[in-house]
Amino acid sequence: MSTGKEENGPDRGRDPEAVVLDITRRMAVELRPATRREVTLDSLLDRELGFDSLSRVELLARTERAFDVSLTERALATVETPRDLLRALQAARPGHSHSTIAPYAPAPFGPTTLPPPEANTLLAVLDWHVNAHATRPHIYLISETGEEEEISYATLQRRADAVAAALRARDLLPGQTVAIMLPTSQEYFFCFYGVLRAGGIPVPIYPPARLSQIEDHLRRHARILHNAGATVLITVAEAKPFARLLRLQVSELGTVVTPEEIVDAEDPGQAAPALQTQDIALLQYTSGSTGNPKGVMLTHANLLANIRAMGATIGATSNDVFVSWMPLYHDMGLIGAWLGSLYYALPLAVMSPLTFLKRPEQWLWAIHRHRATLSGAPNFGYELCLRRIQDRNIEGLDLGSWRTAFNGAEPVSPDTLERFHERFARYGFRREAMYPVYGLAESSVGLAFPPPGRAPRIDRVNRETFMREGRAAPAAADDTNALRFVACGQPLPGHQLRLVDSTGYEVGEREEGRLEFQGPSATSGYFRNPGETRRLFRDGWLDSGDLAYMAGGEVYVTGRVKDIIIRAGRNIYPHELEEAVGNLPGIRKGCVAVFGSVDHATATEKLVVLAETRETENRARERLHDTITSLAVDLTGVAPDDVVLAPPHTVLKTSSGKVRRAASLELYERGRLTAPTRPAWQQILRLVWSGTVPQLRRLARAAGALLYAVYAWALFWVLAPLVWLTVAALPHPSWSLAVIRAVAKLFRRLSTVSLHVQGLEQLPRGPCVIAANHASYLDGIVLTAVLPGVFSFVAKRELSMRFVARVFLRHIGAEFVERFELTRGVEDARQVARAARGGRTLVFFPEGTFTRTPGLLPFHMGAFVAAAAAGVPLVPVTIRGTRSVLRDGQWFPRRGAISVTIGAPLEPEGADWTAAIKLRDAARAEILRHCGEPDLAWSPSSKTPE
Repeated sequence: MSTGKEENGPDRGRDPEAVVLDITRRMAVELRPATRREVTLDSLLDRELGFDSLSRVELLARTERAFDVSLTERALATVETPRDLLRALQAARPGHSHSTIAPYAPAPFGPTTLPPPEANTLLAVLDWHVNAHATRPHIYLISETGEEEEISYATLQRRADAVAAALRARDLLPGQTVAIMLPTSQEYFFCFYGVLRAGGIPVPIYPPARLSQIEDHLRRHARILHNAGATVLITVAEAKPFARLLRLQVSELGTVVTPEEIVDAEDPGQAAPALQTQDIALLQYTSGSTGNPKGVMLTHANLLANIRAMGATIGATSNDVFVSWMPLYHDMGLIGAWLGSLYYALPLAVMSPLTFLKRPEQWLWAIHRHRATLSGAPNFGYELCLRRIQDRNIEGLDLGSWRTAFNGAEPVSPDTLERFHERFARYGFRREAMYPVYGLAESSVGLAFPPPGRAPRIDRVNRETFMREGRAAPAAADDTNALRFVACGQPLPGHQLRLVDSTGYEVGEREEGRLEFQGPSATSGYFRNPGETRRLFRDGWLDSGDLAYMAGGEVYVTGRVKDIIIRAGRNIYPHELEEAVGNLPGIRKGCVAVFGSVDHATATEKLVVLAETRETENRARERLHDTITSLAVDLTGVAPDDVVLAPPHTVLKTSSGKVRRAASLELYERGRLTAPTRPAWQQILRLVWSGTVPQLRRLARAAGALLYAVYAWALFWVLAPLVWLTVAALPHPSWSLAVIRAVAKLFRRLSTVSLHVQGLEQLPRGPCVIAANHASYLDGIVLTAVLPGVFSFVAKRELSMRFVARVFLRHIGAEFVERFELTRGVEDARQVARAARGGRTLVFFPEGTFTRTPGLLPFHMGAFVAAAAAGVPLVPVTIRGTRSVLRDGQWFPRRGAISVTIGAPLEPEGADWTAAIKLRDAARAEILRHCGEPDLAWSPSSKTPE
């Protein structure tokens, strides 16, 4: 929460001018304690005092509390100086109160079905809803005063058709792009769908935060508009005077219109074009991508695949209600909140981001009023609630309906998760509702979600081991210096992710690697940017630019490969600002580093500019400081949190002259940037030492892994042909098994794989059925090395069609079962049951197959039916570690530890289907207890056990 004298209530009896100046001065000191600048009524908040958007919101909030008034949202867009703030006070309303919050709004419509698969475009989805329930409420648009305006599906389509007619009248052709630069409003929704219904491609772009900066804002976005080839720009009326300037920079741009000019156009009733599922539905430009614009191409198929996967994972239905303040130009607000709500026919209560920034309690009250079940924010949004909301403004608040609180779009802070629950638990917020997720625009929006209804999982790892070796070794319970990372769950249904090292090979469990992904939501590349598109892909996998590790089948994001800075949800690319600052007189060209430093007070990143200068005179340095601040605002839209003017040779570089941002950040956070400058030779030695040693360690690990893989395969190909020939020549399966067992043990020892076996004493003396989880091609070798006596594997019949596999498996007594043809499958099942009744021990992998993604797949019923029909015990066996040693689709074995846990025998309670079901459920529970991987049976994409 905010601190300061104005927290105590209205500051009456003092001159308003003095109060405003006092609040502004104190905030300026809080933001930059080392700066002692004179604050006047005409001081520019951004360029002179360094107030970014969040700081301006805080300034307005403190002013409201000091005078017990409620400023309008327009004040955020128009207040540039303390004098402007004084003027805004004259138009302020009396203090805002929530004492008259409306009672819970009952849902006016009941549940409805989902659009069918043939509704495979955004237009088809809206058409289906209009035909099914035209008057059903789709959007409740919340104004800053709390009043709401309802938009139905029919209204959305009717007004969108008017926009489409107006755009066609302005010669928009199918496939052309239309930029939408509007704040959250009903016009935004109409224009977005209107562009689609005219056959165009929407290009959402964030609107200007302040009216005084419209010209600069449009200049910054000229590159995006040019890259997108935008022929039409729909924007606010205040931007129209600058349209001529924009057309000079963007040759394709022919029309600049305001929503008021098109939303009420006469609709000639022309049908919407027939879009295909692979047509581009929108271009998503990451905010801040003005230097080298990267417009993510997202097709209708991409978006609907992502929406369906996310909704299936969280169990979204039309009975849910979503409340959102997230910007509609951001993928989380546009796709996750709006288009997701539209697809599932659940009401969306939406407010302006400015409303939230100004009064974050409005967000929580909207959840209360609508009995919302779904809502979300970037991490900084939850932090803003913690710092800004006062108890007196949320008396009577009830958050008990909120079941899924998405937290994504920027690094998730463990502290924020814990403190948000602690603060709002007394208002009904449940720990299990907090839902950390991982996603990115290149995957439409979502990529990894945790199981719903589970409290956030926070992993504590040893700091030294992680920083030195990239291994997320669990920290000791008493380790107060441990790093903490938040689990973001498993890939969405139908999607995959992998973690690779610098050589491109997958890393093992709890090893940090570069996160890559695949799936139906993944983009095909960047619009009109082939160079960046080529860099995005590696062997069919997309590079996320993030670092992470896997543990227990879940992904833990640890950082970024790229030097992107996330400031209050906005992406900032350092190189553009570094180049501009380096061109300033008084700054050493090429000696500027821009990086992000975690602000533990706000759980967001600070924007830091480190620049070398030879200036020593205070007034000259102050001018440089102001110029850099002003330039940063022009280029990025935010003021830097810290500008460090350092002596020459402070900014660290590589031998080729590239700025080392990470190393400069480390010096900054250690407070060593302002330390006395060391001699050049010392700096060079320290630089070489600090940069070379970690790289040598990583190279040594990569070389060692490669050599081990070569050795392991050489060992395999020496032993495998000998084993196959021996088995093919032996007349009895028991002899073959004895040979295989001996060679498997030899291979395990020579390959230095650690193998731990537990529970051998629990194996029955007589025949039984063994059911083991399946994670790797190594599982059969491991079980052969571990299990005593004579047993028979039950294998899929496809293997009997391959000569090498057929000869080998038949000579060890394997049984084959058909998985796809029903008649043959029934006969095979009877044969297996007869074998079990005949006294043979059978080994099943009831998952039937394995994948590269960690997790226990649904079980087929063959093993359990055979055990019940034969009346023999079923023994659950858990194999752990083989997936990390040799993952599916990755022919790169790694050192690792493998364990086999043999559970207590389960006696069937009968010979019927019910008894088999009980055996399956008990065996699955036992395997899940030991395998260390998630249960994928809950996933809606999983097959129902057969």
